[in-house]
Amino acid sequence: MATSPNLIVAIVFALLTVASSHVYFEERFEDGWEDRWVVSDWKKDANLAGQWNYTSGKWSGDPNDKGIQTSEDYKFYAISAEFPEFSNKDKTLVFQFSVKHEQKLDCGGGYMKLLSGEVDQKKFGGDTPYSIMFGPDICGYSTKKVHAIFSYQGSNHLIKKDVPCETDQLTHVYTFVLRPDATYSILIDNVEKQSGSLYSDWDILPPKQIKDAKAKKPEAWDDKEYIPDPEDKKPEGYDDIPKELPDPDAKKPEDWDDEEDGEWTPPTIANPEYKGPWKPKQIKNPNYKGKWKAPMIDNPDFKDDPDFFIYPHLKYVGIELWQVKSGTMFDNILVCDDPDYAKKLAEETWGKHKDAEKTAFEDQEKKREEEESKDDPDDSDAEEDDDDAEGNESDDESNAETDDTDDDDEARDEL
Repeated sequence: MATSPNLIVAIVFALLTVASSHVYFEERFEDGWEDRWVVSDWKKDANLAGQWNYTSGKWSGDPNDKGIQTSEDYKFYAISAEFPEFSNKDKTLVFQFSVKHEQKLDCGGGYMKLLSGEVDQKKFGGDTPYSIMFGPDICGYSTKKVHAIFSYQGSNHLIKKDVPCETDQLTHVYTFVLRPDATYSILIDNVEKQSGSLYSDWDILPPKQIKDAKAKKPEAWDDKEYIPDPEDKKPEGYDDIPKELPDPDAKKPEDWDDEEDGEWTPPTIANPEYKGPWKPKQIKNPNYKGKWKAPMIDNPDFKDDPDFFIYPHLKYVGIELWQVKSGTMFDNILVCDDPDYAKKLAEETWGKHKDAEKTAFEDQEKKREEEESKDDPDDSDAEEDDDDAEGNESDDESNAETDDTDDDDEARDEL
């Protein structure tokens, strides 16, 4: 059977695409992963360093697909891996990983970091400088977002746009794409959730232009959008309309004594004809120039740095977390220069198993609910107990009434 020329072209193109992709780091947590990762001693002296578990979790789409999971509540976690140093100058940088919060996370992070230079991995912790931090963060009702933080000249800069994260107990893939032209994309489960420019969506560099602080609104500037209609006239007798009227349904009380109580006057009610103080109707102002804004001028403090998002010595990937409730799992970590390769990896891992994982989770939840219902008394039994209690109370009240009647009869006989 002859092979279709179109199929051959597609295969060659796919091979060339993969060949042209540069994968700096890829971790699926298969055999030998412990040799690539270093668990930090950060917080160990204070007995606050949490332990990582190597597991597929309580539910998964494939029991053989394992990752690393936080295992102790109220603990700090820090672990990192080294890869050959590279620079993202003139390259697309893709940072991707999957995360699952099995514990129904109410406060804690699921983010990762890229670090540059030389790092003592055994001391890696919250104070270790990083280049990029990316991933979901959840805490209460106020914080449910994706962090995207860049380090520049010793300061960390957060994205200004709001990017909501996933909050369920299933696996999700988070992808950050940084391009050579300073544009970016944030994807969740291979779907773009946010995009834009580092120039506008982060306050990393001072703004190129600022408002002219010396500018003043011209005196003749008319910023009133509406004005009173000069042609509108107040109707004759408008001011004679009373605000209230005597209640026509009110009646003088029969026991009212004019000499003792004074002259009776009926109470008043609101006059439906009264429209309040007269005001002319409003019309569009023909001289309206809009709201005045100060003109923009070049910012004297602005100094462009075309390399403000370039990191020439990227060398480590790390996870550094504080978790109130443990159970967060990381897997399929990728650092590369090809968004298509990242998307393909997500489909081969998360995409392949997500439906089976959801089914496994639903089955687990069903079993949990059934176990809880066995531990709790049935509602019907509780209702029967309530009915019995009410019946007993009714009998007691009836007996009490009978006793009172007998006592009354005995008292009458004695009289």
